[in-house]
Amino acid sequence: MYAKAQMRFTAIVAAISLGMSMALAAAQGGPASSTGKAQNKNDSRDWPIYGGTPENNHFSSLTQINRKNVKRLRVAWTYDTQESGGLQTSPIVVDGVLYGLTPSQKVFALDAATGKLLWKFDSGIPGTQPDRGLAYWSDGAGKAKVKDRRILVGVMNFVYALDAATGKTVASFGKDGRIDLREDLDRDPAAQSIYLTSPPVIYKDLMIVGGREAETLPASFGDVRAYDVLSGKLRWSFHTVPRPGEFGYDTWPKDAWKTSGAANNWAGMTVDAARGIVYVPTGSAAFDFYGADRVGDDLFANCLIALNAETGDRIWHFQGVRHDLWDRDFPAPPVLLTVLRDGKKVDAVAQTSKQGFVFLFDRANGKPLFPIECRNYPPSDVPGEQASPQQCLPAAPSPFARQSLTENLLSERTAEVHQWALQKFRSFRSEGQFVPFSVGKDTVIFPGFDGGAEWGGAAADPKTGILYVNANDLAWTGALAENTPSENAENTPKALYMSQCAVCHGESMAGSPPAIPSLMGIMDRSSSKEIAATIRNGKGRMPGFSNLADDQIAGLLSYLTNPSARRNDTKEVVTAAPEPSTIKYHFTGYRKFLDPDGYPAVAPPWGTLSAINLNTGEYVWKIPLGEYPELAAKGLKNTGTENYGGPVVTAGGLLFIGATNFDKKFRAFDKATGALLWETTLPFSGNATPATYEVHGRQFVVIAAGGGKDLKSKSGGVYVAFAVKK
Repeated sequence: MYAKAQMRFTAIVAAISLGMSMALAAAQGGPASSTGKAQNKNDSRDWPIYGGTPENNHFSSLTQINRKNVKRLRVAWTYDTQESGGLQTSPIVVDGVLYGLTPSQKVFALDAATGKLLWKFDSGIPGTQPDRGLAYWSDGAGKAKVKDRRILVGVMNFVYALDAATGKTVASFGKDGRIDLREDLDRDPAAQSIYLTSPPVIYKDLMIVGGREAETLPASFGDVRAYDVLSGKLRWSFHTVPRPGEFGYDTWPKDAWKTSGAANNWAGMTVDAARGIVYVPTGSAAFDFYGADRVGDDLFANCLIALNAETGDRIWHFQGVRHDLWDRDFPAPPVLLTVLRDGKKVDAVAQTSKQGFVFLFDRANGKPLFPIECRNYPPSDVPGEQASPQQCLPAAPSPFARQSLTENLLSERTAEVHQWALQKFRSFRSEGQFVPFSVGKDTVIFPGFDGGAEWGGAAADPKTGILYVNANDLAWTGALAENTPSENAENTPKALYMSQCAVCHGESMAGSPPAIPSLMGIMDRSSSKEIAATIRNGKGRMPGFSNLADDQIAGLLSYLTNPSARRNDTKEVVTAAPEPSTIKYHFTGYRKFLDPDGYPAVAPPWGTLSAINLNTGEYVWKIPLGEYPELAAKGLKNTGTENYGGPVVTAGGLLFIGATNFDKKFRAFDKATGALLWETTLPFSGNATPATYEVHGRQFVVIAAGGGKDLKSKSGGVYVAFAVKK
């Protein structure tokens, strides 16, 4: 029923939009002339920064590829990294050279016109974390006089400065060409767990970074830090967990900063160079789902923070979730654009959320440009927990993902599946947003833990103020369980597993395939050495636990491989286990609400792509994004699928996006109407944001295809570039 209603809604909106398309085409450049020149001779033909432009709007002024000729796109070149593991990287392109990463975090440079390898840098460190991009800096002396051109790139917990021409490390940067992000955090570096999964942002001669961290305790501080691009020396830090005397300290219990952590920027940032402001979205504080040790609003977790890029001083902030208990991070860098308000232009910053909302602010002062409404939500029934009594959401635009799962939104793929879903659903607690987890009863999170919006980010057309955002629209569930006092007191391997691993893999180690693997029988698939390395360094969506001591790693190994340890029959003690007070309750595990055949147990659409006019808050169009090939073959088409990686929008009237998990498609849509104009099948799912650029008068669009988000399918690492067939 919902799928039919959604299709009717799409058709109506598209029909309305179609009437605008001719005018929009004129305003947005329309088809290019045969020369393929950009509208403005000063417009960039490169893709020199993560997100395409300093505004992070994923926009290109190039028009050579346009509505009329997009059907003639063909593969221009491919570069196979010869590695598996998946890719989430959006490459950058500067002066005809494309810079990218392999699945194991080797850095390379290609001739952007041919895909020919120019150089490759191997740090010798096997990368096991997602690595979504790189940054470029030059001394700014003009192309003919530039003397110093650098690639700044994260490899696990290190940031390297590489000579852009040769790929060799710049020895004067940090120590032998790199800095270690575990340092400068006012804690023992050897005990920190932090990885640079999103690229730095550059402001003048500063490199500003965040980092991915553990989501359980102990966790590193989520400080935002700026380093000198030339020397690698720390220039400023902003404490997202405030210290005594700092703004926001009173939103935490006294001395909570000594034991708490995270509130980190893992998604990336955006810089307004003209104003000297860096906009920083942050994640939740650790532990994600139980916060009795951090009672209060917990600034600056779950915030959009505007900082003085030169000094790190706070200018303004907005907290999207107070005392987060649901892992509701701001998941992507914000977008800078200009909108109309009362006939006047206002420079704005747009931030998408996992809940499926767009927050829009005046970027100078943080004033909301659409009303934000606050309402009361239920208290927690978990002992010691004090959920915030009030949360705030924008009144407009309306959410781009569904907000509350009810019986009429359950799957009707078959009568049997619907009955199964109905019975399962009636065992859950489903009351919409901001319902605290309970002990022993699953609570529905809808949209799920991966959004709504996710790390790929949104695109925006600077001429129209239209924001384009892809979203997931699946339900997940979760619950809390209490660790027994004896487990905590005795520091057993089981207590350690429950505090560190059950949050993802569940109490039974069953995981939540295909997103989170089962750990049952893991010794049949991996050696003890390999398991220990994965615990230490992480892999894929799993952060590393380099903050754990050797005997903690040994304790986890014991629990994973020894049935006696899982029964607590042994007398084994982990001497360095976390303090019992921090692990009184554990999360029973992320669970997607999937039917017995592995498909979402909610009605389609399971993934969407929306165009939202931020001048008015109205939707221009909304369509399902992606499908399951095997269901489409049976007539169930346009269901949408989970999707990871963002869109790119162009002055040629197009929107390019890969992202979809199961069909491996790369698509081009008419940005005015949402009509599909072109698609092709990639070697692996394109779970990354594409890039577009021009070299030697020819426009290309390139995407990293690596898959890896779906454990059922193979992963790889191939960059595929397309151009119009000559």
